[in-house]
Amino acid sequence: MQVYLTAAPEDVREAARHNRPLCHAAYRIGPDSALLRGNLLLEARGGLMALSDRDVPPVERPEALCGAILRECGRRGYTGILLDFEHSPRPDLTALVRALGKQAGRRKLYLPESYGAAAPGACVLISTAVSGGSLAQCLREAADRWGGYQRLALDVQRLRMDFTLPAPSGQGTPLSAEEFQALWDRENPSVFFSQDLCARYFTYTQRGSVHFVLFDDADTLSRKVRLGAGAGIGTAFFLWPEIRDLAGRLFSGG
Repeated sequence: MQVYLTAAPEDVREAARHNRPLCHAAYRIGPDSALLRGNLLLEARGGLMALSDRDVPPVERPEALCGAILRECGRRGYTGILLDFEHSPRPDLTALVRALGKQAGRRKLYLPESYGAAAPGACVLISTAVSGGSLAQCLREAADRWGGYQRLALDVQRLRMDFTLPAPSGQGTPLSAEEFQALWDRENPSVFFSQDLCARYFTYTQRGSVHFVLFDDADTLSRKVRLGAGAGIGTAFFLWPEIRDLAGRLFSGG
């Protein structure tokens, strides 16, 4: 499996020490359908482009933007494009995705499920941060939706989630690294492993309520990648700030 580290320009040198290809989170869309690039190092080449939809204005010229994206890929030697789109689909961005899907050629396109139908040849990102059922079942269902495991890519998200039981909605409260560490230090918990969720967990009681905390470490993240690779998924993405403290253990093989 090909594992990419998605890193902002200021993190590129640090992330590159772990000998994994980079996905450069340096690009966004500006006014007049312009492609904007952050302060990326001149020598940064290869890997993938990551394009954000954060604060994106209306894209009135999707074909022109598509051309600018592909020219930048050519200049930098990018072999593909990750569309880091976090918001609900918009018609103008769907038009951009459709154009990229048609014109990317040999460059691979990775995108969220919400845009998957706009580019039939692209790989759809599937989050590994599941809190119910099983990760294996989640991947099987995604493969059924999108025509096979070869159309999937793993979005390896690091879980730190606190659920107040019972949690019928399956929704928990995300914990920051600092909040999780403070809770860990306070509770000194007994930790268990969920084979289905491929994550660790512990419980604690606060003000009469029972809490269930689900979290990842280097071992569970590695297990999730192996599970995806065993199913036939060819690519996985780690967000560098999420796993910076685990990188030495995750990528000890060089």
